[in-house]
Amino acid sequence: MFFRRLSKSYYSKEAGTTVPVFVDFSLDIPSGTIQVLTGPSGCGKTTLLHLAAGLTPLDGGSILREPCEVGPVSYLFQEPRLLPWRNVFTNVELPLRASIPVKEEREAKVLRFLSLVGLSGYEAYLPSELSGGMRQRVAIARAFAYPSTLILMDEPFQSLDVKLRYELLQAFLHLWQDERRTTLYVTHDVAEAVLAADSVCRLDGPPAEIADLFSIDVPRSRRKPGLPELMSYEGRLYGGLTG
Repeated sequence: MFFRRLSKSYYSKEAGTTVPVFVDFSLDIPSGTIQVLTGPSGCGKTTLLHLAAGLTPLDGGSILREPCEVGPVSYLFQEPRLLPWRNVFTNVELPLRASIPVKEEREAKVLRFLSLVGLSGYEAYLPSELSGGMRQRVAIARAFAYPSTLILMDEPFQSLDVKLRYELLQAFLHLWQDERRTTLYVTHDVAEAVLAADSVCRLDGPPAEIADLFSIDVPRSRRKPGLPELMSYEGRLYGGLTG
């Protein structure tokens, strides 16, 4: 995915003027990788996701996708956004009806992904009967079951405790490892960023500018919290936030 010379502004009632979020902004993301976006609130991270998803129109510039990235998008939000009157199974199955018309095939796919996120046996539960972490597991299963070519994540684990956040991150990475879809992943959590990323882009602004951009060279199979080899990457991000 390629962001080429993006421009985007919003009118701010509070400021009484137009506020530029992106001005001539460019970023290249290799297909099949996880690009983490971090930086202070208001620097344009969520806006970049909205632009990538086509939820917000560009004022100028272009967004280009590789052939393997052309198609629908999965979006993981800060909250699971499940239908409260539908059970776990149906929340995952409903988005698949248009793309997988054969009922048996569709149901098998739902059961497979619910199993992969550890929710076998919870198919008939309503969202209100689940913990917050379990609801987010349903959202992860739905994102991967849906035949998307691009995954967008906007701090999907921010409201969870550290242990549960790590467990859900591992559940996400386990699914991603099998189907390496291009992923834009917004997080404020430094440890989460270096555990997940192929590359980390630290933004500053507005207007958004790339304050730092670097790859994580430690294999994911070896990454874990507190790993000394990851500490230098975390220090680089903390230094940018405090410096």
